[in-house]
Amino acid sequence: LYNGKDLLKLSSQEKRALRTEVQIIFQDPFSSLNPKQKIGDIMLEPMLVHGIEKNTEARKEKVNWLLEKVGLPKEAALKYPHEFSGGQRQRVGIARALALQPKLIICDESVSALDVSVQAQVLNLLNDLKDEFGFTYIFISHDLSVVHYMSDHLAVLNKGEITEYGEATSIYRNPEKEYTRKLLNSILE
Repeated sequence: LYNGKDLLKLSSQEKRALRTEVQIIFQDPFSSLNPKQKIGDIMLEPMLVHGIEKNTEARKEKVNWLLEKVGLPKEAALKYPHEFSGGQRQRVGIARALALQPKLIICDESVSALDVSVQAQVLNLLNDLKDEFGFTYIFISHDLSVVHYMSDHLAVLNKGEITEYGEATSIYRNPEKEYTRKLLNSILE
C-alpha cells in the first residue's frame, strides 16, 4: 500500500503517475547505470518520459544542477559510467532519482557496495538532500549501524514479516522482541 492505495491494483495511468512520486536508488552502482549512455542522457531520459521541464535546454540545465547538488561537476554529464568510481556512480543514481522530484525514495542497500569512507559521504549526502528537498526515504539495509544513522522510524523484518516497528532510537535503546535484541547485540559484539 502507498497512500492508502494497493499498488497491485493501479491502472496504467496511476502507475505512470506513481513513477514520478516514488524513485529507487539501487544497491549496485555498477550495474544500475546503462554503460552505453552518457551520464547526461541517463539523467535526461526520465525527465523526457515524464515531461519534467519545458524543453531540452531546461532539462540539461536541471541535469547540471542536480549533478552539482550531489557533488559532481556538470562536466560529468558528458562522461560514461565506467569513467567514475562506485561512490561517484551512486551519486549519479541519486541525482537521477531526484530528477523526477519524488516524494519517496527507496534506498535498496544503496551503500552496501561502497567502502566505509565512501558510505559515510553518501549517507551524509542523502540526509542533506532529504532536508533540502523534503522527501522521505525507505532505507533498506542489513547494516544496523547504517539504519540507525539514517532512520527516524525502524521496521525490523524476520522472514518477510514485520516483527517490530517504532521510533528508531526507542527500538535501539529498548527492543521489545528477542529477534531485534539478537540483531542489535550482533553489532555490539
